[in-house]
Amino acid sequence: MLHKDDQLLKEQANEQIREHGSLVQRDPYRLHYHVMPPVGLLNDPNGLVYFNQLYHLFFQWNPFQTDHGSKFWAHMTSKDLIHWEWQPIALAPSDPFDKNGCYSGSAIVHENKLYLFYTGNVRDQAGNRESNQCLAISEDGITFEKKGPLFTVPEGYTPHFRDPKVWKENDMWYLVIGAQTEHLQGRALLYKSQNITEWQLVGEISDKEKPLTDFGYMWECPDLLLFDNQDVLLFSPQGIEPQAYQYHNIYQTGYLSGVLDRQTANFNHQEFIELDNGFDFYAPQTTVDGQGRRIMFGWMGLPETDEAFHPTKDYRWIHAMTIPRELTLKQGILYQQPVKELTQLRKEPLLNQQQKLVDEVVTLHEIHHDALEFIFQVHAIKGKSLEVSFSEHTKLVFNKEMQTLTLHRNSIKSYQSEARTTDLQELTELRVYLDVSSIEVFVNQGEKVFSARLFDAIPYHELTLQVNGTLDYHLQAWSLKNVMK
Repeated sequence: MLHKDDQLLKEQANEQIREHGSLVQRDPYRLHYHVMPPVGLLNDPNGLVYFNQLYHLFFQWNPFQTDHGSKFWAHMTSKDLIHWEWQPIALAPSDPFDKNGCYSGSAIVHENKLYLFYTGNVRDQAGNRESNQCLAISEDGITFEKKGPLFTVPEGYTPHFRDPKVWKENDMWYLVIGAQTEHLQGRALLYKSQNITEWQLVGEISDKEKPLTDFGYMWECPDLLLFDNQDVLLFSPQGIEPQAYQYHNIYQTGYLSGVLDRQTANFNHQEFIELDNGFDFYAPQTTVDGQGRRIMFGWMGLPETDEAFHPTKDYRWIHAMTIPRELTLKQGILYQQPVKELTQLRKEPLLNQQQKLVDEVVTLHEIHHDALEFIFQVHAIKGKSLEVSFSEHTKLVFNKEMQTLTLHRNSIKSYQSEARTTDLQELTELRVYLDVSSIEVFVNQGEKVFSARLFDAIPYHELTLQVNGTLDYHLQAWSLKNVMK
């Protein structure tokens, strides 16, 4: 049993890095340009914020195991969203109000100080859970002083009450938090405050005329995004059954767009839309940076899904963040694009060709790299289908007749082929980021996205295009730098 002294806990965590860091770095599946843990398990992004000319990214971190144990807040900073520097551990589960984990939360800048809001997880000897919403403050953005709990679970909800996300509008502070009702239904609650420390419950965020009922048993990591006169509630519901091509992961992440009344929590919104159509995406968080961009990171993983079979566990680490993405809202749809800074990763161009294919299979053999970016522009496609293969088991298939796009990969657990599919009427562009053990696909300027981990394809030897019909396209490709050494 670890002693609950804050500095001792942090030192014990740092000792894990010193002891196992060289083993972690020897893993052939270590990524080249994604944020990863130096050892142990990474999951939810936390506290994403732009402060003192730096991007601050915190994340849930278990330094002692590659399983979900008691969580710390790890901390990294970057000037450009590409090169990241490890910082001293921000939060350790060292106090009675967070002794079983400093769970997810957010960060804001106030009076030139950095405020962290997080959930303190507490369990008694019988395993019963308590949930405290806590505050920690830093003047330099590096060293944090815990201020303790601000509020606990309101009446009518279970202790599954966590992940506060805070923002300011005019002179009022707001907070949205994930919750579970006593009837075991997922909800997001809205709070408000005039001074950041005293919070008043406004109510459940819900369309009072058309409430979203029976939509999972818990909503995690809510985030409210503001786009001009539109609001977007981003959250990760648990307990949704698959429907057609939707909801095929164990847990989902998606959003509702509409208009939220800050005084009543009434939310007049459109239908729920999945944010990522791939295998590995969960618990994203956003911030507005110094350029006014809405930037998002997601956890490129999922809890309780084949984690025991990740080969990186043999090297004492597991999971990574997605690449940073810029979000825009167009006609109620969130578009995701890789941030422009990622073009700085490009090394020599590998391909730049414009061609027309008719019922052909074309294999490009000159690709032999661990990390790649592709931009595949479809000028015209007529016929039945287009298949783009990145390795023997990893491919994208656009079925023009069925109007679907499918990502195929080998299962991490069974090594058998598996797929995720989304509806897609037309294909105009694929922008693909391949890393040593991941793929992220941005479709039609970010209208749809697929994220997945891959553990069977390094280095990437070739790209194959197979068209059943006629294809007129322009293809560019670059090898990408390793900035995570």
